[in-house]
Amino acid sequence: MVRFRSTMSVRMSGRSNPLNHTTVVPSSDPEPGATREEEAIDALVVAWSASEAARLGEILFVPPSSAAILGRGEGAAEEPNARFFRQRPGALTPSPLLEAASLSRRQLAFQCERGQLTVTRLGRCPLLVNGHEVDSAELEPGDVVELRRELLLVCVRRAPRMPPTRHLMADWAGRFGAADRAGIVGESPAVWALRDALAFAAKAQLHVMLLGQSGTGKELAARSVHLMSAVAGPLVTRNAATLPAGLIDAELFGNARNYPQSGIAERPGLIGEADGGTLFLDEIGELPTDLQAHLLRVLDSDGEYQRLGEARSRRSKFRLVAATNRPASALKHDFEARFGAQVIVPPLAERREDIPLIVARLLQAAAEKSPEVAAEFVSQDDDGRPVARVTSELIRHVLLEDWATNIRQLGAFLWRAIGASRGGELGLPEGVVTAHPAPRPVVPVEARPEPSAEEIRSALDAAAGKVPVAARALGLSSRFVLYRLMKKHGLARAED
Repeated sequence: MVRFRSTMSVRMSGRSNPLNHTTVVPSSDPEPGATREEEAIDALVVAWSASEAARLGEILFVPPSSAAILGRGEGAAEEPNARFFRQRPGALTPSPLLEAASLSRRQLAFQCERGQLTVTRLGRCPLLVNGHEVDSAELEPGDVVELRRELLLVCVRRAPRMPPTRHLMADWAGRFGAADRAGIVGESPAVWALRDALAFAAKAQLHVMLLGQSGTGKELAARSVHLMSAVAGPLVTRNAATLPAGLIDAELFGNARNYPQSGIAERPGLIGEADGGTLFLDEIGELPTDLQAHLLRVLDSDGEYQRLGEARSRRSKFRLVAATNRPASALKHDFEARFGAQVIVPPLAERREDIPLIVARLLQAAAEKSPEVAAEFVSQDDDGRPVARVTSELIRHVLLEDWATNIRQLGAFLWRAIGASRGGELGLPEGVVTAHPAPRPVVPVEARPEPSAEEIRSALDAAAGKVPVAARALGLSSRFVLYRLMKKHGLARAED
């Protein structure tokens, strides 16, 4: 049995620093000082943008013992602004620099020292972390960094390179941030690993067990397996919990005409309907173990079965894809053994950075299904692509909330917001509790009053103009604090 977790292995051959190249492809030897690809580092993913909605899912990396300045345009010549990238398996493509007019040219400083990522406000736009206004804070994965009414980022840890997929078709996912051919949305490593695992199971022609929490999208995963299969037959779906104990053989295998009594029509059963295609049985864990046994022979004998009331055997060239939110061990052991591949579909908690993309997709589907109530919350960009019109407060809330039933619960929440929102922008419904964890303040090296201009000059002279060294000597939390004080006192900017 092949068992997959939807977490992508990050072991790859060494290659040059990914943060300095337009497109990353495998090569043989790393440059000196390059980050090891198997090591996840701190990063920020775009979750919402007031003026550049196409950036959703883009990522900014902050390597260990380094810093990144975020702001509008190129920034200062000696300390240029960091770039965002579009990261996909085997590729890391830089995006244009930020253009929002409301951002300062040097707006935020991200710094990673001794394994701790911090953010410090440099520009005029207010900084919020998890909804709380701060000047600086320590960050952990899952924290939400917001420049009020302009940009929202979610903190993650991710390897700078995703390994190339081994089995997935190159054009399966299409445009960055959009749903793939089966409707699965996401650019996180967990989702790319899921896609590759599903592609392997499809090409191997194995029966597949999909495991995962309720509402994670197991039906879309089953659709992926079906669409990536070599055969082009039908996709037949059924909730296994609805198979009645006394009629399960008739439901699965069908019956001959006039059996068990005169006047009964012939029917092929689920196995016959799925001939040449895929039978998807959802909630297979709800099927009692004695009823699971009814499927053993047809799964173990190359699709051979008999309709009720017929003496001859039939054969169905079908693939069974089953799904459950129960542990695989809860199934009848010899039934579980018939599934050559088990794929774990990740919950939202393991792919939190995908939530804004999922929100956009759910809103688009709602606008198509019910345009009279939902179309006002979806517009189009200059290229004709749909853009979700949502507030940063709503995105912040859905990122920080725990979704017990994952996408299903998130979708229900969005319908509630649709019913309560006005003015063409989807916001938080009234009564929603938005109390989120307060950010952790940056702990200074030494508590002392703000240094005077003379103290700053002396520290810079003693440090030979090296700002980081002077900042530590002055007891400041980072060199960016010293830069602000130098600007305040009209001191010339020293070189690092």
